[in-house]
Amino acid sequence: MSEENSAQTKRSKDSIANVLIVAISLCLVCSVMVSTAAVVLQPIQERNKLLDRKKNILNSAALYDPARDIEEQFQQVETRVVELSSGQFVDHVSARDYDLNSVLKDPSMSKAIADEEDIAKIRRQETYALVYLVKDQDQIKYIILPIRGAGLYSTLYGFLALKADGNTVQGLSFYDQGETPGLGGEIVNPKWRSKWRDKRIYDDTGEPRIELVKGAVDYNQAQAVHQVDAIAGATLTSRGVGNLMRFWFGEQGYKALLERIALPEG
Repeated sequence: MSEENSAQTKRSKDSIANVLIVAISLCLVCSVMVSTAAVVLQPIQERNKLLDRKKNILNSAALYDPARDIEEQFQQVETRVVELSSGQFVDHVSARDYDLNSVLKDPSMSKAIADEEDIAKIRRQETYALVYLVKDQDQIKYIILPIRGAGLYSTLYGFLALKADGNTVQGLSFYDQGETPGLGGEIVNPKWRSKWRDKRIYDDTGEPRIELVKGAVDYNQAQAVHQVDAIAGATLTSRGVGNLMRFWFGEQGYKALLERIALPEG
């Protein structure tokens, strides 16, 4: 082959058309690989997501043992669907298929909240919610309830576990939040979470009184049983936690359920 023909062949291979063909082919191959990986990995990701949720439910009630299988531990938990307005359990909504994100997009399954009532800043609320019961034989031992509300930078998602009286806190766990590490992000710190143990949500009149107080709780005061230390340097996150507690344990939240199923104190 002459030098002239060789040069022409090289120029042909380096043409814009050839470069585009190679680039497009490479993109298509990569797209197929990424799509295939996403399809193959999706069931694994969904399973891991479900296991993480179950872990957090157990953790909120101080039941999680990292040395044991999560599914095995979760067998002690009964998942139920409750109608929030009545506090009644329902069977026509599937707990297995329940997805909060889908529910909040469905006007037949959720409602918009008026600004003056939306102290948790969640905008929409589900008509039916998943709740979790831990029983000792047929007696309720713990009631584990999903909670959420606005912090400073993010929506805080968690679970609060109550003892059988429907008032005394067993534990608290936040599993999804985007607050500032070292400040608002301390809501996931076990040391701060432990401060909630044995606090009481409601006062003697049945009104939600749980609150976060700046500084430290004064245990010489009667209201100390309803108070938790706010997070130092995270005023707005602490305020958000207090607001979401009052929302979810008020008339719009779980109050009707707790009045119906809670066991007498003592």
